[in-house]
Amino acid sequence: MPVDRRAATLRRRFVRARPQHRRSPRGALAGLARRRVHLTWTNLFGVVTATSVVVLAVTGILLSRHYVPSGDLVTYAGGYVPLVGSRVSEAFNSVMAISFEVTGGLLLRQTHHWAALLLPASLVVQLMSAFFSGAFRRPRRLSWLLQVGLLVLVMVGGWSGYALPDDMLSGTGLRIVEGVALGIPVVGVWVARLLFGGEFPGLIIERLYAIHTALVPAGIVAIAVLRLILARRRGPTVPARAAATGSRGVRLWPVGALAMLGMGAVTAAVLVLFGAATTIGPVWSYGPADPGNAGAGSQPDWYMGLLDGALRLVPPGWEVVWFGYTWTFAVLVPVAVVGAWFIALAAYPFLESWITRDTQDHHVLERPRNVPVRTGIGVAGALFYGVLWAAAGADIIATTFGVSFESVIRTLQVTLILGPPLAFGVTRRIAVGLQRKDRHLALHGHETGHVVRTADGGYAETHAPVDAATRALLETTPVLAAPVRPGLHGRLAARQRLRGHLGRWFAQGHVRPQRTSLGTPTAELAPTPANAGSASPQLRA
Repeated sequence: MPVDRRAATLRRRFVRARPQHRRSPRGALAGLARRRVHLTWTNLFGVVTATSVVVLAVTGILLSRHYVPSGDLVTYAGGYVPLVGSRVSEAFNSVMAISFEVTGGLLLRQTHHWAALLLPASLVVQLMSAFFSGAFRRPRRLSWLLQVGLLVLVMVGGWSGYALPDDMLSGTGLRIVEGVALGIPVVGVWVARLLFGGEFPGLIIERLYAIHTALVPAGIVAIAVLRLILARRRGPTVPARAAATGSRGVRLWPVGALAMLGMGAVTAAVLVLFGAATTIGPVWSYGPADPGNAGAGSQPDWYMGLLDGALRLVPPGWEVVWFGYTWTFAVLVPVAVVGAWFIALAAYPFLESWITRDTQDHHVLERPRNVPVRTGIGVAGALFYGVLWAAAGADIIATTFGVSFESVIRTLQVTLILGPPLAFGVTRRIAVGLQRKDRHLALHGHETGHVVRTADGGYAETHAPVDAATRALLETTPVLAAPVRPGLHGRLAARQRLRGHLGRWFAQGHVRPQRTSLGTPTAELAPTPANAGSASPQLRA
């Protein structure tokens, strides 16, 4: 019987062809040592994010051993005397037991809560850094989408965990969620019953527990794995200064790994310290949830302030009856605005690429001052988010500063409308001014403080030229939008005209070198050329 020996031959060839460093831990470490990373503060915020996830996972697993996800009522007989004999849910009863009876339980609860507050904050900082530096451009647009999705997923996880203690604070928040669901026309009642499993409070604790402990962690792990795969394939981004100086960064092993490990250890230590030394989430002070009551001065965790503030800023009385249904714009408009904000955040890389006709891969980050329009858009969006976030604490602001609640709301409403356009214009002008300063420094050098007398009797300060690396950084100019070309009939369609207008608008504010009639180089605010190419000229002294 003939024997096919090709499979064995191919197997032997594959074994011989495999890299030797993959066969042992020492080879793997050698591979890591060959990789380079730039230890910027934005990369270290990624370590903060990963550490927060680890702390949440460890404390969450330990807490789940004692938590009872049930809304059934029992009589409290624990160690907190003021509540003895009260009718509470099994969820609230188990949280009280964790806080007062389980050894180290309160430390675990509070550390878990602090990590849940830090995680979305570090993600927001990472998103802002990626936006202002252009890290979302090709080929990393999918990574940007995953990071935005991760932020939304973390917010859902935080909100679901916020409601699990079943205290008066979380009960008030759930009442608001029920009101928002019921305010949706046509399907509002169905959505509320699907979420709560019947009349309020229904089975909300059981359902939120499944979301908090199963769906959200699985989603976070999936997104983290996908981002790691994409990061390995695309490679790391290079900061603008590192690209100008030719720096390759540090070795991933051991320098980069040890620095990241140290940052993670410090982050974990701070979270544990906060959990041990500060009180957060005192459910015994709020008392058990009561469907017929609401807590005064209730505030959501900071990451949910966006939606809560949007609800507070809507003028009262926004209701109409259409087709036999009541359309409550006081609910629909805030939900639509917040949803549109997140959609715009996720779609911005694709919109900018379409406007600028940018189809190239970018691995070097940009300085925010070199792209004034994008920087202005980012500041305007951040201010919009900040106003909605501040509105969530309008009642606390009013009582703290002794002003009327109506005046605070009115001020925030005006700021929400007029603030973003004003912030865009001011930021753009500041970016242009910083570009002019860079160009002046590249042309004339920096001041030395040494004043000399000239031949005609005047006085002038001498300037020292900047070094080559700094000059390369200062002379960096962004890629302008490619021109819009007419179609087969020599005409521009409406879509192409819109694209051209947006491209010219996006290219405004780029300081480019020009030469005077005497041949002296100068830096001026260049008007957008009609035939701008794919790259702008470099500044030459």
